[in-house]
Amino acid sequence: MDAIWARAHPKYLQSDALDDAFCDEIERADDVARRRDAAKIGASSREGGAGAAGDEGADEAVDYVWTAIREEARRDAAREPMLSSYLYASVLSHDTLEQSLSFVLANKLADSTLLPTQLMEIFNTVLTEEEETAAGAELREAVRADVAAFKERDPACVGYSHALLLFKGFHALESHRIQHALWNRGQRLMALAMQSRISAVFSMDIHPAARLGKGILIDHGTGVVIGETCVIGDSVSILQGVTLGGTGKAVGDRHPKIESHVLIGAHSTVLGNIKVERGSMISAGSLVLKPVAAHTMVAGSPAKVVGKVRDSKPSLVMDHHITPMAPTFCDDLEEAVRRQVSEEKEKWTRTAEDEDRVRSQVISADEKRRRRRDRGSRSGGDSSTR
Repeated sequence: MDAIWARAHPKYLQSDALDDAFCDEIERADDVARRRDAAKIGASSREGGAGAAGDEGADEAVDYVWTAIREEARRDAAREPMLSSYLYASVLSHDTLEQSLSFVLANKLADSTLLPTQLMEIFNTVLTEEEETAAGAELREAVRADVAAFKERDPACVGYSHALLLFKGFHALESHRIQHALWNRGQRLMALAMQSRISAVFSMDIHPAARLGKGILIDHGTGVVIGETCVIGDSVSILQGVTLGGTGKAVGDRHPKIESHVLIGAHSTVLGNIKVERGSMISAGSLVLKPVAAHTMVAGSPAKVVGKVRDSKPSLVMDHHITPMAPTFCDDLEEAVRRQVSEEKEKWTRTAEDEDRVRSQVISADEKRRRRRDRGSRSGGDSSTR
């Protein structure tokens, strides 16, 4: 029975005297990983030569995001023993960020027909088997930039490992990167099947053909829709409920083009093949039907320009405030016309009041004369009677 119990449960649950055994195992795994990283750094230094060349090779060999994720997971496992098995299986048992991400996404997206082991094999194929290709290097760079974006821009994300394990916006984003790679490989049915699972699990619908840059933040994520021909630049921040869609039944290039460092507020809708230029901001709840100029903020339905953004990269600072725009000639002309109309209206109001006063005076004078005539006629009648 003891042997069965030992195989079925982590060490920290087997005996009160062994509370620290699992954490010790994690420490040993971390030591192995550190030695492996040090060996890689040494090899890079030898290949690059002594001095600065060796230092540059060492910097390139260190995966700082993955190192931070492992350190956070080790610390969290020590603080929350009930989650240590989960953290070990999701992070600490893997050698690379790509393997850990494959495990996390496979378990999130699996169902009765798409098993976790099958999905993990597909994801590992995309994330790890293209080591020498430019597309593979770009994909791995984008994954790390996305993790950093969540940690740096979302105050609710207190660690890199939390983005990897707990934030569904990150999960949907990285799942899309995998389905996009499958789409480009020609595995379009598999990509569309993944799109269906992503929509069902994360409540976000991103077409596999949509092209997304690196360093993207999808905050909260629920209700986000991104169409087939949509293009999103680097370092863009998107909040919940955003729709980047087409109009009507048009085919071909029909979705918005979002340039770098754009901030799109919650429940905004951008429709049609229009460009939202670099560093602009769309206020929450806006309906955008026309192109948006760089570094401006639009708001309303339909959206209109309401000012200039305070920072040249609003998506990084997540600042939704604006700087009021300086008045232009058109603004001055509009104000002058509005003032003139107001003055004319006031003038006509005064004239109408004067006319009413004069009319009342005339009526009063006529009434007085009529009364005098009536009194005179009554007096004459009385005299004749007598």
